[in-house]
Amino acid sequence: MWIAVLSSNEVKRGRPIGVKRLNMNLVFWRDRSGGVHALLDDCPHRRAKLSLGKVVDDNIQCPYHGFEFDGSGKVVKVPALGKSSKPPEYIRAFSIPVYEAHDIIWIWYGSGVRSEKPRFFDDLDGLSAYSEYSETWSVSLPRAVENQLDVFHLPYVHYNTIGRGGRTLVHGPLVKIVDDYSFIVYPFNEVDRGQRPLRSNEINIAMLKNYLWFIYPNLWENYISKNMRIVAFFAPVDSNNTKIYIRLYMKATGVKALDMLITKLIMPLNIYILHQDRRVVLTQTNDITHDKLIHADVPIALYRRMYFSDKELNKLLDDRTPGKK
Repeated sequence: MWIAVLSSNEVKRGRPIGVKRLNMNLVFWRDRSGGVHALLDDCPHRRAKLSLGKVVDDNIQCPYHGFEFDGSGKVVKVPALGKSSKPPEYIRAFSIPVYEAHDIIWIWYGSGVRSEKPRFFDDLDGLSAYSEYSETWSVSLPRAVENQLDVFHLPYVHYNTIGRGGRTLVHGPLVKIVDDYSFIVYPFNEVDRGQRPLRSNEINIAMLKNYLWFIYPNLWENYISKNMRIVAFFAPVDSNNTKIYIRLYMKATGVKALDMLITKLIMPLNIYILHQDRRVVLTQTNDITHDKLIHADVPIALYRRMYFSDKELNKLLDDRTPGKK
């Protein structure tokens, strides 16, 4: 399955970058045409970090002995062996499938049949201007994801921002399952005047203007209005750390440069809201198996059904797996 792990602007031309994702140390680089490649950040010769090397003729060069590897992991040059020598074929770096679109870099994990491209939100047409912010939280991937699927916490954690104070009655929530790996949540909170909370089948979807859209394993969108969205992806570093990327997309004027400026001016508010979440989420234990869910946690239960059935992702994020550092 494809999983979003980096923002495109993090991988510069001519300069490798080493990052940890899915409990693996990886090196990314761009070739001269702009294509992105990824290998395990581990030279198969003497185990030096490839990310400390440099990009040479579209290949990554090991900093220790100058071995050059292409994007498939094949060694194409060993300088010390001389120009007339053929590089040893049995030395091969481990290649990671990569896909880049929407200014996001995905990698493929697992042994299943690789899909042509990752899934992404199809309601962003015309919203090309955005600003981005990212930071790493010392929490597991599920805790980071589930916080954004939790419609029950808004009146309390975000009481002075998007929670709007006393709107404490949470209806439903109404959840629409798109397919096996995607669902949409329609939050409906209002002032508690003593009325009975509505069940999901009692909510008129036509009344609701906003929604949250989740695409497994780690993409989330908050539909705020026709001309404004917040998109996030949660890149798992390891079992205890997750890098959170948030983007504010907007079409206020129709002039991209001006709209980008507006998103940058508004982004501090989104960061403040994110940090309201962080204050609480960092206190949670990473073990989600002992939580006692309630009716408002339907989106979280749906996510957990997907996550617990994803044996390959769980294996990658399990520190007890042999060979993990």
